[in-house]
Amino acid sequence: MSKIEDTIRMRAEWNARAGLKDVSDLNNAIRAGRIGDIIRTTEALQEKHLAKIAEEIAARESVRVVLLAGPSSSGKTSTSKRLAVQLMTCLKRPVALSMDNWFVNREDTPLDENGEKDFESIYSLDLAQFNRDLQDLIDGKEVKLPTYNFQLGEREYRGDTLRLEPDNILIVEGIHALNPVLTADIAPECKYLVYASALTALRLDENTRISTSDNRLLRRMCRDYVTRGCSAEDTLSRWPSVRRGEEKWIFPYQENADAIFNTAMVYEITALYPKAVKILSEVPVDSPAMPEAQRLLHFLTYFVPIPDKEIPMNSLLREFIGGSVFDVG
Repeated sequence: MSKIEDTIRMRAEWNARAGLKDVSDLNNAIRAGRIGDIIRTTEALQEKHLAKIAEEIAARESVRVVLLAGPSSSGKTSTSKRLAVQLMTCLKRPVALSMDNWFVNREDTPLDENGEKDFESIYSLDLAQFNRDLQDLIDGKEVKLPTYNFQLGEREYRGDTLRLEPDNILIVEGIHALNPVLTADIAPECKYLVYASALTALRLDENTRISTSDNRLLRRMCRDYVTRGCSAEDTLSRWPSVRRGEEKWIFPYQENADAIFNTAMVYEITALYPKAVKILSEVPVDSPAMPEAQRLLHFLTYFVPIPDKEIPMNSLLREFIGGSVFDVG
């Protein structure tokens, strides 16, 4: 059994023991006024798992960098920030680095099979410089940190520097974090790899598990509408390209992870429901995205919606519905 399959199995077992095997169980619990307990228990389960991962990282004295990957709308940003808090409880001082700052200049971006610039390719990063900088940091040297100017499409140096102290741990988040090519020059004992994904275990019925992709699509649609001003039509039209990039650059490496963090929450679609229905209802009837919008609207009818007022401000779900205490916009 793969690590992913085992993670889904464990969550399904937890759901069953909590009396939440399928959507009908969840809806009945909502009608019975139990949703507050379900939210708090689900959030505590995630926090418990993050604490376990942080403790394992802290126990490995050679680890200096945590590499965190996951597909679109898996909650990587919130996961990295919450993991940083847990590492601080282990008396570590985490330092976040953005992989984007090591992009090659735009003119040097590799091309895809259609001759278009492939910004999702791992080779859109300056791998040699990234490895040199990472190794120098691990060796205790001061490193000049780049900043990528997305307007100019160029990497710049603005005087930012970093030197790691013994209690510092780097957290590097990005879609390529688990790809061995990314950190080919870094010794394995210096790295800890985390894969985050919404590995949904809740079932629509006895034979049908809710699609992980649909869960993430609803998250992304709500987030992009709330924080980026994107319509559901925009998100739906881009989703096939996003999925192709995941199949090529993310999923082949997910089993490389030292730890898999399941970001799915048993209650989350009921909380996404109100925003998702409103956003999907705005898709024009003549849009090519309309059939997919209708499919998702039908899917949502299986759920009883809930207001988001009980969802904690530090919940990973806040990355997608707004109101997070973390800077995740």
